[in-house]
Amino acid sequence: MKLAGGQALVTGAGGFIGSHLATALVRAGVHTRAMVHYNSRSDIGQLASVAPEVRESLEIVFGDVRDRTAVQGMVQGCDVVFHLAALIGIPYSYHAAQSYLETNVLGTLNVLEACRNCLVERLVQTSTSEVYGTAQYTPIDEKHPLKAQSPYAATKIGSDQLAYSYWASFESPVVIVRPFNTYGPRQSARAVIPTIITQALTGSDIKLGSTSPVRDFLFVEDTARGFMAAAESEDVCGEVVNLGTGSGVTIGRVVELVGERLGRDLVVHARDERMRPEKSEVMELICSAEKAAATIGWRAAVSLDEGLGRTIQWIESHRDHYATNRYSI
Repeated sequence: MKLAGGQALVTGAGGFIGSHLATALVRAGVHTRAMVHYNSRSDIGQLASVAPEVRESLEIVFGDVRDRTAVQGMVQGCDVVFHLAALIGIPYSYHAAQSYLETNVLGTLNVLEACRNCLVERLVQTSTSEVYGTAQYTPIDEKHPLKAQSPYAATKIGSDQLAYSYWASFESPVVIVRPFNTYGPRQSARAVIPTIITQALTGSDIKLGSTSPVRDFLFVEDTARGFMAAAESEDVCGEVVNLGTGSGVTIGRVVELVGERLGRDLVVHARDERMRPEKSEVMELICSAEKAAATIGWRAAVSLDEGLGRTIQWIESHRDHYATNRYSI
């Protein structure tokens, strides 16, 4: 299918990746309905930071994916649905597992049912590399076993499998896109790269958890391109497609790279409250994106060095968005 000229819904559009995807869709000529989690302040989340001309082109609607009726109304009339709405913070999932179950699994069920009822042409289900757990081999391809090491990961496995079951049972046109660790402008300090950058901009002491885990960091604009390519590509329904660079780097090395960019020596101080439980820490995630190249014609384009530079520049210009004296889970 072709996105340009069509009608798309982005659930979770107020979030980090969702706001970038909504922006990319508008700029590609797609009529875009942006679903933002309802709140009494009419807070549109990260959409408040997108370019004004993009925001004015969006149809912003408030709702909750846990509400089946609300979801049905938002899906009505859409050709494609990008389902990104989810609770995503791993540390918070240790404290609020039921909330994750209701939002990530029940919410996905509601989206699947609405897409089935409304005869949507393509549903792009958002997964996460966390479903793989610590790598049993690298690079990790789509055949790698799934192993939930956090309640968050467990609910994402559940929502992915539910999405697959709708393709198998009802021929729902679902493709599961599994991005590795996305970063970039507008990401909150809940994530490790903004945490490092925000602290480094105000001093040389960096408070972190473990610095030895290896991650495959993917710039957010590349992630958005991957979602759109998955929506437009033929013969990917019922498939899982990884998005990543194929290159891993330790958290400690990211600290060094940020320090080099800022021209200062950064000193890491390990903090217990920032550590995952030992058996819950995912030690290595490196993506095989060969399937993405073969099936949807996608490869990552932004290097880590370029992406870090652009992220530092954005955070430096928006320091008021970040509280460096508080640990966000």
